[in-house]
Amino acid sequence: MQKNIIALYLIKLSKWFSLVMPIIVLFYEDHGLGLQDVFILKSVYSVAAVALEIPSGYLADVWGRKKCLVTGCFLFFGGYLCYSCTNTFEAFIIAELLLGIGQTLVNGADSALLYDTTAHYKKENLYMRYEGRITMIGNFAEAVAGILGGLLAVSSLRYPFYGQVVIAFIGIPAAFSLKEYAGKTQVQNPVNEILRIIKYALVTNKKLCYNILFSGVIGAATLTMAWFVQPFLIDLETPTEYFGIIWTVLNLTVGIAALYSDRIERYFGIQKTSLLILFFIIGGYVALAYNQTYWGLAVLFVFYLFRGFATPILKGYINQMTFSEMRATVLSIRNFVIRLIFAAVTPFIGWLNDMYSLRVALLVSAAVFFIPGLIFVLLQLSKKAS
Repeated sequence: MQKNIIALYLIKLSKWFSLVMPIIVLFYEDHGLGLQDVFILKSVYSVAAVALEIPSGYLADVWGRKKCLVTGCFLFFGGYLCYSCTNTFEAFIIAELLLGIGQTLVNGADSALLYDTTAHYKKENLYMRYEGRITMIGNFAEAVAGILGGLLAVSSLRYPFYGQVVIAFIGIPAAFSLKEYAGKTQVQNPVNEILRIIKYALVTNKKLCYNILFSGVIGAATLTMAWFVQPFLIDLETPTEYFGIIWTVLNLTVGIAALYSDRIERYFGIQKTSLLILFFIIGGYVALAYNQTYWGLAVLFVFYLFRGFATPILKGYINQMTFSEMRATVLSIRNFVIRLIFAAVTPFIGWLNDMYSLRVALLVSAAVFFIPGLIFVLLQLSKKAS
C-alpha cells in the first residue's frame, strides 16, 4: 500500500512543483501577450481537457489506471519541453495541448487508484486523509517551487521552464512503479458504456449529480482565482522576486488546510461544510475587488485556506457515492465540469480585465460562480432532506 501512495506522492510532486506558475504571466507579458491572450491559452488547455476528460476517465477504468498515469506523465513532460524551447503564441498553444491532455490522463486515474489501494487493504476510511495529504504535498511542492521559480526568474524568465522539464520527468518512473488493484471493466460498446455512466452520474443519481456540479463550480472558481493572483500583484507593482514568496505562502496555506480537511468535515458535517466553502470562495472575489492594496493578500490567504479544504472534501463525497468500476470516469466528469466552466467563462473575464478593470472582472466572476453554486448546494440540501 505504501509503495503506491509514495508513487502517487511523487506524481503529484512532478505536476505541482511548479517553478513557472509564480512568473508565467510575466513570461507571457514578456512575449507581448495580454491577460485575454493568457486566458485564451488556458482555455485551449481546458478545451483539450474537456474533450478528453470523460473518455480518459473511462480509459482508466477499462485500460488501466497505471497506463493512463504513465502516458499522462510522458505528455506532461513533453508540454514543458515544448515551452522551454519555443517563444511564439502558436508554440505555446501546442504546449498547452500537450499539458492539457497529459493532465487529463492523470486526473481521475490518480484519485481512483488511491481509493482502490485503500479499498484493497480495507482502509477506505483513510482515503480522505491520504487525499488530503497528497493535496498538501502538491501545494507544499508548489510553495517551495514558488520561491525557487521567482529567484530563477530574476536572472531569466526562461530558466524556470528549464527546471520544470527536469521536475516533470520525475513522474514517469513513479508512474511505472505503481501497482494496480482494480480489475479492468470489459465492455462491448465503449461509447454506450460512457453514455451510461454519464447518465448515471448526471441524471439517474441526483445526489451524485448535485455533488459533481457543485464541486465543478467551486473547482472552476478556485482555478480562476489562481490566474487572478499575478495580475493583482502586477497592479500593485510587486517586485519580481516577491512573486515566488507570495505564491509560496498561498500554497502553503492550501497544503495545511488540505491536511486538516477531514477534521473540518467531521466537525461541521456535509451541509455546513458545503455552505462555508461556497460563501468563503465567493466572498473572496468580492473582498479582493474592494481591497486592491497589500491588504488584499489577507483576502487571498483566507480564500486559499478554503481552497485547501474544498478539494479533498468534495472529491471525497463523490468517491463515497460511486462504484469502483466507474470511479475514474465519474471523477473525470467532475474535472470535465470544472474545465468546461473555466473554458467558457475566462476569456470573457480576461476581456473585462483588459477593457475595464481588475475590480470589474472580479465582481463579475463572483456573480458567475455564486448563482449556480448556490443553486446546486441548495439542491444538495433539499435532496438530503427528502
